[in-house]
Amino acid sequence: MVLGSDLGRRSTGRGTALAAALLLFLAPALAACSDDEGGGGDATPPTPTAEQTTSAPAATAPADAGAAEQEIKQNWQKFFNPETSLEDKQTVLENGEQMAPVLQAFSGDERGGQVGAQVTEVAFTSPTEADVTYTLTLKGATALPDAAGTAVEQDGTWKVSAKTLCALVQLSGHGPASPVPGC
Repeated sequence: MVLGSDLGRRSTGRGTALAAALLLFLAPALAACSDDEGGGGDATPPTPTAEQTTSAPAATAPADAGAAEQEIKQNWQKFFNPETSLEDKQTVLENGEQMAPVLQAFSGDERGGQVGAQVTEVAFTSPTEADVTYTLTLKGATALPDAAGTAVEQDGTWKVSAKTLCALVQLSGHGPASPVPGC
């Protein structure tokens, strides 16, 4: 019966060897699953997918920031140009139609017809909003250097924000005594 006892030892040895091989193979995977820190130890991290590499954090500027900045500068000059009609100014003012009474108050002031603006800096705060630093001029002379305003993208156009116009009307002291819709 040496043959039978030898056979028994071989099957026990094969089972043990198989269990040991399986344990060695699965040990890294089991260790990664039970890691309290959530990492996989020394294992190579998975390769990011195309979807993971193309998604970015929330944008703080429009896709074409250079073109947007240029449009902001042009529209601010148009808005503050005394020769631009009220109707044309409304097209580059946020909520231009609703802001018509405020715009009329601003433009109706004698000084409003003599005001110009030169944008000196644009800092995007989101894809549709920007902080604007500009110099306000009166009859060509600097009246308010480094003034702060905002621009907003509305209906595909970068516009002077309503709050910027409202602040200027209040600053002029010649705005209407009663609150104007939009301000």
